[in-house]
Amino acid sequence: MKILIIEDEKELALSISEYLSKESYLCEVASTFTEAVRKIEVFDYDCILLDITLPDGNGLKILEELKKENKQDGVIIISARNSLDDKIKGLQIGADDYLTKPFHLSELTARMYSLIRRRQFNNSNIVRQGELEIDLLAKTVSVNKTMVALTKKEFGLLIYFIGNKNRVISKSTLAEHLSGDFVDMLDNHDFVYAHVKNLKKKLNEAGCEQFLKTVYGTGYKWEG
Repeated sequence: MKILIIEDEKELALSISEYLSKESYLCEVASTFTEAVRKIEVFDYDCILLDITLPDGNGLKILEELKKENKQDGVIIISARNSLDDKIKGLQIGADDYLTKPFHLSELTARMYSLIRRRQFNNSNIVRQGELEIDLLAKTVSVNKTMVALTKKEFGLLIYFIGNKNRVISKSTLAEHLSGDFVDMLDNHDFVYAHVKNLKKKLNEAGCEQFLKTVYGTGYKWEG
């Protein structure tokens, strides 16, 4: 899952990023209004953690821009402001949740998980398709009740494919999802092919139906 942390307090941003990275989230950080706008214009995120007070702008303007462009990124406002007016305005504009600083990182993670589960997986901890079963909390995958060992990258890809079921996803989009800001530094996207190939191989060898299809010249699609 890909997360954007819009937060100008560097220590807090780093703390959140390190904590979420250990939970297998791919994190990017924007410390200014300008940087945040640039990122949301170019990339899509499963969840955006949005501070309202930024050194060069109001975070609520970013939220307004997201809704204006009809982007589907989930948004949790994280702010030291605890006034009811700010909370109500943020939720009315389209934020999914609101968390007042200071907060426990475990609570933030729980709210993020709940948001993503609600948006992408019909509010369920268990995702099933045919003989395939995924436990989102335990981060485990099984086929016909037999566990399939996936790497963090492979598990992330699997969740991303299922969360975008029946959509053709290009290699460049997958490269961005796997590498975030570092994607521009890569010479090619061969690593995407390698991860997808390994994921397909492991699922097929376990007896899973071939839900993941290659759309030649375009990318990949998870059918279901």
